[in-house]
Amino acid sequence: MDKLKEKQKINNLKLDAEKWQEKSDEYSDKVKELEQESLEKDHQIQALTRKNQVLEEQVEKLEGDLTEIKRTAEESHSLKTSNENYSKKNSVLEEELEEADKNLKETTEKLRETDIKAEQLERKVTTLESEKEEWERKYEELTEKYQAAKAELEEISQQLEAI
Repeated sequence: MDKLKEKQKINNLKLDAEKWQEKSDEYSDKVKELEQESLEKDHQIQALTRKNQVLEEQVEKLEGDLTEIKRTAEESHSLKTSNENYSKKNSVLEEELEEADKNLKETTEKLRETDIKAEQLERKVTTLESEKEEWERKYEELTEKYQAAKAELEEISQQLEAI
């Protein structure tokens, strides 16, 4: 009767160990997935940073062009047609500058959002890693309990055989 109970206990411990191993594998997969997502977010951040740099350079260039056009327009004030052409160019460049500024603001906002998401993901990875360590610790405890129960079962078995 005791052997049957002990076998049931051992089987239950084995099932528990298998369940913990499955959970450990599941969490390992989740960590890998989150690491991949983090890597993708890092790539997105790098791409947005490069895009941001290009837009900043364009803004500087457009600001330089705008300054040059204004100066030229003031110098050639006497020529009405030239002045009209420069005014048109100035308007176009201002619109482009506003559009570039708008794009820069949007890109900066997206970069901030991406940074926030990356931080959240990092926190989540940290949490998952600590959970993984906890599960591993519990697994080790269960393994030790299993080994102790196994040793006790063998001892009882030997005692029963001796009788």
